[in-house]
Order: sequence, then structure tokens, then C-alpha cells
Amino acid sequence: MEGVTTLDAPSPAGPPSVLVFDVNETLLDIESLAPHFERMFGDADVLRTWFGELVTYSMTLTLSGYYVDFSTLGGAVLRMVATIRGAAISDDDLQAFAEGMRTMPAHRDAAEGLARLRADGYRLVSLTNSPHRPNVATPLQNSGLGEHFEQQFTVDTLGVFKPSIHLYRRVAAQVGVDVSDCMMVAAHAWDTIGAQGAGMRSALITRPGNAPLVVPGVPQPTVVARDVVELATVLQRRPGTPPEAAATPR
Repeated sequence: MEGVTTLDAPSPAGPPSVLVFDVNETLLDIESLAPHFERMFGDADVLRTWFGELVTYSMTLTLSGYYVDFSTLGGAVLRMVATIRGAAISDDDLQAFAEGMRTMPAHRDAAEGLARLRADGYRLVSLTNSPHRPNVATPLQNSGLGEHFEQQFTVDTLGVFKPSIHLYRRVAAQVGVDVSDCMMVAAHAWDTIGAQGAGMRSALITRPGNAPLVVPGVPQPTVVARDVVELATVLQRRPGTPPEAAATPR
């Protein structure tokens, strides 16, 4: 695909120094929530309907100048979907679902891929729509992936949702590099497009159900990879990083 770096076509611009990872679906497996939808709706596939509506309404709030955190919005969208489908959802259902969102497991490739990227000299941070609660472990920490990241950023700080370009530029400023020296890594084309609109490069992780959006005039991802391990293979070692470099947190 034109404009996409693959295993056979390394980027002529050289590697970025900071990789900014999305969390939900990119690193954590949202399919772990399917049993909740099977129980509440009798259909596990409603998960994808709910998630699509959640993303739609998060963008709607940002474009309209409103904000509630992603967890609150997720519960509200779940009730909306239940109303549309004539399903009854209890407070216990909502509490169990919220706990499920906080404790989603990592994709099998995530830990290995992240460790390789750190060993290859990349700085790793995350940027998620999900809020962080004081004295409460983040979903990344609960999954065991938190140790790979020097910082975890949330949109809650600015009160807007991705793909607002202000979020990506703020992350670059916070880690002290030019926005062009960052690469957004996400499973969703709307996230990679937003990052590229802000001046970042991007890597699309094609988890099942995700693919590039090919439209004239819309930038394609800098890199496309099936998972995080393949991304590490595509990017390779940063110049000046010794082969024996240890993957230790900064």
C-alpha cells in the first residue's frame, strides 16, 4: 500500500525516539468484555456496537464542547444501547462491567513487543481515553504492562477525547521532544489520523476488525503491523543503541 511502511520497506525518515501507545484494544484485549454482553444482551457481538457508539459519542462531546470521563460515558452508552434493544441492565451489571474495563488482559504479543522496543532504544509512553483515578491502579498496571512505560497520559487532563490534535501535541511537549519525533501506535485509524494531523508519525496495529482507511487526501499510517512484536521487527534498533541494552524503565 502506498505510503505505508512494511517489513520490506523501511522508513527513509529514520526511527522516532518516542512511541506513544494507545491502550484499549491496541494493548489490552477488549474481547475479554464479551461475556458481559452475552449475559446482559444474550449476544456477545453487541460489544462491538457498544464500543463503536462509545467512540462516536466521545468525539461528539469533544466537537460540541462537552466532557465527561470515558468510564462515565461508557456506562451511559451501555444504558443507551440497552434501551434501544429493550434489555434491562442493573447497577450490579454496570459495576461488574466497570471492573471488567479496569482489568482487561494484555494481548499475548504486547509484553514481548514492548520489551523489545525498549531494548532497542525507544522511549515508551501511553495516551488513553480512559481516566486515571488517584490511588487506583491503571488498566495498564493491572494488566502487567505498566512497567514498560515511563509515563502514562490520559485525555482527562485536557478534558477532550482523541483524536483532538491538542492531545498528541501535549504529549510531545510533556516528554520534551518535537511532535515529529513521536510515533502514535494504535489499533484504530481515527487515532493514527489524529496523530498525523498533529505532526506525529503513526503505526497502525491491525487487530482483528481494524484496517487502514484508504481515502484520497487522508494520510496513511507510516507503519502497518499485525501486532506489537511485528512492529518491533519493522522499526528495528535505534541508532546508537548497543545490542545488549537492557530494557529497564527510565
